[in-house]
Amino acid sequence: MHILFADDEKNLQELMRSELPRMGYTVTVCPDGLTAVAALEKEPFDCLLVDLDMPGMNGIDVIGKARELRPEIEAVVMTGKPSQETAIAALRHQAFDYLTKPCRLADIAGLLGRVAERRQTKRQLAALQHRLKRAEGDCKMVGNGAAMEAVRNLITKVAPTESSVLIRGETGCGKELVARAIHDSSLRAEQPMVAINCGALPENLIESELFGHCKGAFTGADAARTGLFEVADGGTIFLDEIGELPLAMQAKLLRVLETGDIRRLGDNQTVNVNVRVVCATHRDLEKMVEEGTFREDLMFRINTFEIHVPALRERTEDIVPLASHLLCRHRTDGGSEHLFTPEAIAELKSHQWPGNVRELANVVEHAAILCDSLPIGTEHLPRHFGRRQLRKELRESEPMTLREMEMIAIERALSRHDGNKPAVAEELGVSLKTLYNKINSAEEKKLAS
Repeated sequence: MHILFADDEKNLQELMRSELPRMGYTVTVCPDGLTAVAALEKEPFDCLLVDLDMPGMNGIDVIGKARELRPEIEAVVMTGKPSQETAIAALRHQAFDYLTKPCRLADIAGLLGRVAERRQTKRQLAALQHRLKRAEGDCKMVGNGAAMEAVRNLITKVAPTESSVLIRGETGCGKELVARAIHDSSLRAEQPMVAINCGALPENLIESELFGHCKGAFTGADAARTGLFEVADGGTIFLDEIGELPLAMQAKLLRVLETGDIRRLGDNQTVNVNVRVVCATHRDLEKMVEEGTFREDLMFRINTFEIHVPALRERTEDIVPLASHLLCRHRTDGGSEHLFTPEAIAELKSHQWPGNVRELANVVEHAAILCDSLPIGTEHLPRHFGRRQLRKELRESEPMTLREMEMIAIERALSRHDGNKPAVAEELGVSLKTLYNKINSAEEKKLAS
C-alpha cells in the first residue's frame, strides 16, 4: 500500500518515515493538513493515516477532502485527545478505525494489515462482480420487429407492479432475458435477482436448495444452509422451467407463494420472505393440468400476467441484428456494417433455428473463432448447420432421386466455399475425384436434356 501520513509531531514523522517501509509499505510524510491535501491532489494513495489536531487544517477536514479527491481511500484517525465527538465525526467520514496516542508500532502494523485485507476484499468483490456481469451477459433485448415490440410493451406495463409473471416460449428463445428486464425495470431493481433452473435440480435436493436446511436435517447436512428464497428476500426470484417441478414440491411452493412463509428442512420455525416471483416454461401447463402432472391452483397462482416470447423463426427480421450483436461479444475488429457476407446472411435467414437465440449464439461464436478477418462468410458457419437445414428442406420437399439430393448438397457446399472444390470435397466427406465425377455427370445430364 501507498500511505499518506499527516502529523505535526516531528518525532512521529521520522518514526513513520523509517518504520512503515520496514512493514512493506511506501509512505509520504506531511507536517500538516494543507500539505497532505496538496499531496492527495498530486498522486493516489491507498491509506490516509492522519492526526486530528494539526495547524491549518484538522484531520477531519483532511479526510473530507480526501474523500472528494480519492473516494476509494481508507482513512485512519490518530489523536492524543480522544472524545466521543471526535470519534463520531471520524465515523461520519467513514474512517476505517480510530487510534489513541500514544500507540504502539504493533498496533499500527496490525491496523494497516486489516486495511490491506479490506482493500483486497474490495478488489476481489469487484472482480467477482465483473465476472458475474460477463457470465450473465448483456441484458439488452435486441430486435425492433413487431413481435419484440409487443414483448417490450408488456414488460413496461407489468414491471412496476408486484404481480407474478409467467413467461412462455420455446427453449433458447430468451425467457431469462425477459425476466431480467422485468426485474431491472421494477421497484426491486437494486435488490437481488436469483435465477433457478427447476429442471436442473436433483429431486431429493430441491427443497433444500429453495428453502434451506438446518445442520443435521439429513445425511450429509454438516452445516446450516440458507435457501435461495431467503437469498432473494426483497428482490425477485426467477423459477425457470417450473413445469419440471415434482408434484410434492409444487404443493410446498404454492404455500410459500401464498403466505410468504418458508421453513428450512429440520426447523420448526418459519421465516417470512418478501420476493416477487417470475416463472418460465416451455411446457404446455394446461395440458399438464389435464394429465395430473401440474397443479391447477399453482398454475393460476403463477399466471397472474403472461408474456409469450416468440421463437426466432417467427421474427426473421431480428436475425441479422441479433447475429451482429452477438458477434460484437467476440470480435472488436469490425464496424457496425458488413459483418456478414450476403451469402451468410441468406443462410442465417433461411435456417429454421430449432434452438432459437441460443443456437444462433453458438453459430456466431463458432464463426467468430474460425474467421480470420471480417466479414463472416458461409465457409465460417458450422458444417452441421447447412446439412441440418438441407435435411429439413428435403423432408418437406417433393420426392427426389438420390442423385438430385446429392447435387443439392454439392451446390450448397460450392456456394458456401465460393467454388473451392477441395474444401467442398472435405466437407462432404468424398474424394476430390468423386466430386468431379458427380459434377461432370450432372452437367452431362443437363446437356443431354
